[in-house]
Amino acid sequence: MSIPSSSGIPLSHAPDGTGYKLLELPPELLELLESQDRPPTLTLHPSPTAALLKTPSKTYSLRQKNTSNALILLAPTSSSSSNTPSDGRAAAAAAEAAGGLSTIATVHDTTELVPEDEAAAAPAAKARGKWHEKFGRGR
Repeated sequence: MSIPSSSGIPLSHAPDGTGYKLLELPPELLELLESQDRPPTLTLHPSPTAALLKTPSKTYSLRQKNTSNALILLAPTSSSSSNTPSDGRAAAAAAEAAGGLSTIATVHDTTELVPEDEAAAAPAAKARGKWHEKFGRGR
């Protein structure tokens, strides 16, 4: 599905079917992964409350964060010349069709890594219904 536009960047909706998950890395883990040394071994382990990511020096708890503002992933595209008119407007249409963007996915949540010592210190969240999430906070 393409959104018609008389000027600007052409935008189309073309989901690629891949399930994207975004992982928010703490600065110290990002530095460890990007270092010139041998990459560390990372392992995932189950626990009663959350999944755990273990590095040689630290353990992180994986926590899902839902967002109210969706993140839209875009990819550059180039349109085919089949939509180009055959009259004198061909050059202008070809210039406009040279490039555009496609929305390939929409992400509504991210996964953050919380150091296990901080995760253990935080009180466990009580499971409640959606009504309590929206209206029962002040009770």
